[in-house]
Amino acid sequence: MLNTDNFLERLIQKSYSHCCVIPCSFAKNLINAAINDDKIEYLPAASEAIACSIAAGLKMSGKKPLVIVQSSGLTNMGSCITSLLKPYNIHIATLVSWRTYQAGDSEIQHEHLATALPQLIAAYGMTYEILATDDLNHAITQIEASHSSNKILVLQKNTFSPVALEQKHQLDLSHYIRRSQFLQILNQRYKNSNYVFVGTTGHTAREMFSMMPDTHNFYMAGNMGGALAIGLGAYLAGNNIIVCGGDAEFVMHLGGLTTTGRYLQQRNVLIYIVFDNESNKSTGGQNTAQKYINYLGIAQNAGLTIFPEIVQTEEAFEKALSFAEKQSSPIMMQVKCAYDDVMSRPSAEVVKSSKGIMLINNCQHHLM
Repeated sequence: MLNTDNFLERLIQKSYSHCCVIPCSFAKNLINAAINDDKIEYLPAASEAIACSIAAGLKMSGKKPLVIVQSSGLTNMGSCITSLLKPYNIHIATLVSWRTYQAGDSEIQHEHLATALPQLIAAYGMTYEILATDDLNHAITQIEASHSSNKILVLQKNTFSPVALEQKHQLDLSHYIRRSQFLQILNQRYKNSNYVFVGTTGHTAREMFSMMPDTHNFYMAGNMGGALAIGLGAYLAGNNIIVCGGDAEFVMHLGGLTTTGRYLQQRNVLIYIVFDNESNKSTGGQNTAQKYINYLGIAQNAGLTIFPEIVQTEEAFEKALSFAEKQSSPIMMQVKCAYDDVMSRPSAEVVKSSKGIMLINNCQHHLM
């Protein structure tokens, strides 16, 4: 295991200036160290392609960025690598966590790349090495090689020693109620109804699995940023849809929002709930740094109807749902919430038990 603080200090000594990041639990200790250290700039991005593009701009401007993403997100970087980095001969130091897969103990989205990551990297015209776990000097040499060549460094679990976020960087969400309380309201209100719920990847889907046993749920493992688009497709097929998203998920693929805004005056219902806990909970609780975003304003300008108040109480949530059910166009609401304890993920059998959202009349219990 590498000493994280020593590793980061060596990067700073080598003039690395920015960490362009989509958080990953495998890299959370390095990410936490970068957040804690004001000698390097932590730059959370909306998506892996954005992180890569920002890093390209930094590199062309004489800076030394480090990109940190996870294996499932490397696919989002593909176009940036093949149509920007390669043609313009731009080399960027890149760490990609190699997410493993074990049935019952891993998110299902990691199953394919758990074995196919080397082929994906090769398809992008890159080579790879596994970052050293017990030799700091060699690890820094590898980072420098990635900075100057078409090489991706693969990060294994437990490569970096534990680093906690300093108190000043920790979020205080104690003034909000937990997301599970809102999910329980959804379960009670819509049990045995003709609504289908789409849960975004991460802890939202896990909590829905535990707290919403009486509703028809699709637990979207992976495909972060795609929950609303899935909901839109099911909505256009004639279903009543409620999408349970999040603040980090909201920004990853905003095209889903702008596309949804085209489809108004349908006969059925599409409700987009953005559960805003201001963080990437499932990857270490890092601040999304998105307080500057007017989520409701963006949704309204994209053409969606909005519930105009930011929801913070159970009573306001019930009021917002009653309002939303009466709308003849897609509607979005923002719900502030706090953390819940980590809940069990849906099993692989549950996730794979169907080929997608079916028509409501065919729903039995959980749709996967």
